[in-house]
Amino acid sequence: MRLPEAPFRSPALAALDAAARVLLAPGFWALNRLLDLRPTTAERRRRRGPRGWCRGCAAWALAGPALAALLLLSLPVTALGLLLWLPLQAARSPFLYRHSAAAPPAEPWDLRQPRIFTFVSANLCLLPSGLAKFSNLGRTPQRAADIARRLVPEAADPDGDRAGLVEPRHRGANGYGGTLRAERGVAVEMPEVEAPPTAETPMMEAPEPEPEPPLSERFPPDADVLCLQEVFDAAAAASLRRGLGRVYPHVISEVGTGGLRRGRPRLLGSGLFLASRFPVLAAAFRSFPNGAREDALADKGLLMVQVLLGSARHRRIVGYIGCTHLQAPAGDGAVRAAQLTLALRWLQRFQREQERGGDLVAFDVLCGDLNFDNGSRGDQLNQRHQLFELYQDPCRQGPGQDEPWAIGTLLNYLEIYEEPVSTPEKMKRTLSSAGGRCRFLAGPILASGLPDAAFPGPWRGRRLDYAVFRPRPPLRTDVAAVSFITRLATCSDHLPVALSLRVGPGAL
Repeated sequence: MRLPEAPFRSPALAALDAAARVLLAPGFWALNRLLDLRPTTAERRRRRGPRGWCRGCAAWALAGPALAALLLLSLPVTALGLLLWLPLQAARSPFLYRHSAAAPPAEPWDLRQPRIFTFVSANLCLLPSGLAKFSNLGRTPQRAADIARRLVPEAADPDGDRAGLVEPRHRGANGYGGTLRAERGVAVEMPEVEAPPTAETPMMEAPEPEPEPPLSERFPPDADVLCLQEVFDAAAAASLRRGLGRVYPHVISEVGTGGLRRGRPRLLGSGLFLASRFPVLAAAFRSFPNGAREDALADKGLLMVQVLLGSARHRRIVGYIGCTHLQAPAGDGAVRAAQLTLALRWLQRFQREQERGGDLVAFDVLCGDLNFDNGSRGDQLNQRHQLFELYQDPCRQGPGQDEPWAIGTLLNYLEIYEEPVSTPEKMKRTLSSAGGRCRFLAGPILASGLPDAAFPGPWRGRRLDYAVFRPRPPLRTDVAAVSFITRLATCSDHLPVALSLRVGPGAL
């Protein structure tokens, strides 16, 4: 499959699109700057005191009316730009593929030796700065550059901190360290073993300690694929491509076209972004037809990718990755359920179309922000979706019940600049305690989206970000590690999730 590397096949259409964007630029700039006047909690803190308060009032008093006037004056030009831009998007490529190296021939893979593949899913909230302020973030250009630096895997440190990982009892050469016990296909950290009781010290049953959450302040150094969401800003996407290119030579960005869909304007793309160490053989994007409310303004959907991993016995070894971002408003569980059903159908169709006879599938992974958790009573419809019958979620025991070590990934956005979570190290330490999770992770919700003050049982946060997998015989797939990553402290209102799979010989 030839993947698109330019937005338009025709230079004439590309020129028209550029002209439309020039017409849209003044209105977009004025609106973005006007929304950007809203301060984050960190900016409010810096403005405390008479001088800071005066500067803030002056910005509103002077810049606010000027920007509002410019926005009103630019409306005719903006309307003309929209009339030109909206129909052009029907001819735009659904995504752009950038690669910094030619795809090498498939390397031989000894099927007798297991290999580990690591996937990271992260919601970055890289909207235009004015819109990002609604999530208490803003500063999108600076955050994008900072995030790109933080996403680049650090060199493995054999003596470094590895406590924030869950892994099986037996580790391979590429595994993470630790003393762990396998349980339900995933391992949890074990306490120190004491001497057995004697006649003088009779056995007393002690309550089993709650396992610590698998938090890590760093991204896995062996991360193979990054599945990112909410990379809506074009300049932020370009910054990520530049920052990640030397480690991830294969990047799919600018996913989703916008334009008119079912008579409604979609002004933003999907926000999906995928970076891979492995050559991309095929890719496709499908838009959700049922986006509602504010989400209808974005071209949310499912990105599907097939990558080449190697060859064995004259057979290709491939892997499949899906990246998605579902409907956000809390009360739209039925919309999310329909989107998940479509995603499963599209994944199966894409894989049938791309597989050749004799292909071996090493992994089939779906990552993304699904916008529901496995604990809130308001999310019960989505917790029982067919997705979890086909794909395995290492953090989940069943509908409404997560593993005791799993924690939420959605932060309390009003608290993201507080001192206890202001650095990756501090955030890891804070979220390791029940009190820290209660304060800094978003709490359970009802179907209306309101907080569930009567939630029964212990709460460990809303886990909206998923990395799930489907075993694909004859190769065997086991979970090697799971972690929740604090590396993006103050840069996002979500915790990234990492999943490592060990793929080894099965019934070949």
